[in-house]
Amino acid sequence: MDIILLGQQLLGYIPLGDIVLYLAPLNLFMFAGSLAFTTLIAISRTETQVEAGIGTLKDNEVKVNKDEFKIRRFLAIVCGLATAGAMITGDLFNFTLFVCLIGIVNIGIVSAVKQIDVLDAAFQYGLVAMIAVLPLFGGAAMILASTGSLSMLEIVNIPTNAMMIFGSLLLFLGVAGETGVAPFYATKAEMFRTPGSPFLLIIHLSSLLVIIRVIEILLIINKPF
Repeated sequence: MDIILLGQQLLGYIPLGDIVLYLAPLNLFMFAGSLAFTTLIAISRTETQVEAGIGTLKDNEVKVNKDEFKIRRFLAIVCGLATAGAMITGDLFNFTLFVCLIGIVNIGIVSAVKQIDVLDAAFQYGLVAMIAVLPLFGGAAMILASTGSLSMLEIVNIPTNAMMIFGSLLLFLGVAGETGVAPFYATKAEMFRTPGSPFLLIIHLSSLLVIIRVIEILLIINKPF
């Protein structure tokens, strides 16, 4: 196709009703990476976490029981699939929906543990994620109001205005809250103390890939080139 998007040659797009997936080299690479990691999670087993004992020379082994293992594996797979969808969607609204789903399942991945500190951190992360929904969807709504479209293939051809810039800032703030990156990382850090590798790694991977994707989207909206 003769469409250039951020220096990438657009290879094609897949219209699925209101959902349009577009295929570009960077997006396909992140999509494939997310699916590959999700596949590894689906076939892997959790590792036993060893915690150093306090006041004793003995270490404590913390294992994930079978029921908890099944729940967390399922949620990790959902998180991986949602991340993969966010990488190639060409619709801003569907991107925000995928990001919200990632935030929800990130909480679910650790919600089955029986550790008070971890559950308290997950609860506080959930509060931040719920609050972040407002700027996330508010930013998308402002971009829609100023452009008349949520399709990135259409927005890239529309001149940038002040409302689009403000909507972009709200969108980025919402994504930062949903993925738990700085400055909201403090609410999420304690969640990683729970056993369950490699399920916890999908939380890191989803945050990294979504931040890369939202930067791409902001460049499409604001067109600094």
